Amino acid sequence: MWIRSTAAYRTSFLMTAIGSFTASGLSFAAILLMFSHIETLGGLPLPEVALLYGTSNTALGLADLALGNMVSLGQRARDGTLDTLLVRPAPVLAQVAADRFALRRIGRIGQGVLVLIWALAQADVAWTPLKILLVPVMLISGAAIFGAVYVVGAAFQFCAQDAAEVQSSFTYGGNALLQYPPAVFAKEVVWGATFVIPLAFVNWLPVLYILDRGNPLGLPPWLAFAAPVVATALCATAGLAWRAGLRGYRSAGS
Repeated sequence: MWIRSTAAYRTSFLMTAIGSFTASGLSFAAILLMFSHIETLGGLPLPEVALLYGTSNTALGLADLALGNMVSLGQRARDGTLDTLLVRPAPVLAQVAADRFALRRIGRIGQGVLVLIWALAQADVAWTPLKILLVPVMLISGAAIFGAVYVVGAAFQFCAQDAAEVQSSFTYGGNALLQYPPAVFAKEVVWGATFVIPLAFVNWLPVLYILDRGNPLGLPPWLAFAAPVVATALCATAGLAWRAGLRGYRSAGS
């Protein structure tokens, strides 16, 4: 329904999609500006940093397209509009995700894919069948990891009904973190992004394996292939958190 609504105003959709593309590209423009003064960042040249950027931005874009509306759950819980979803014969999670589906978000995906294609063409990589396979696996797993973070954040909003910014700090903030090499951050930050909220499996570990570079924590290279397992575990955790939050919801009383 929302896609048909978008198609009815094609000029508006085109303008907002271009706006999303441009806004997303500003962060890469900042990286280009830095590389106008330096040759490497965290030991990586521009094409390799662009590979980090492209994979992270594409993964977040896919998750944002499917589940970006989860940030509105706290507002729905406060104003009572969540109650109307509870009486419909459809999963509440699917309804929240689909409501006001914003197709314009493909602008972020398109921008990330363009940077990714350029990075793959320019990076000095000794390609093997495993490395080739790891690229799509990384993108799908990364999107699932970001999606799980969206759902966990939404579940948290059942309790703290004004936590959209907290949720965004782990999605958009996590994306901003993953766009840069892990070597530029303190080891405590890298450790937290690997073992506490495992965003490192979105792209840090897989990309470093593709580039034949070691990781700051000295972890074994085979962990690059653990992204699907981590994504599955996070999605299962997100599902449990969502069910717990939904069971504990007691209506807005309106």
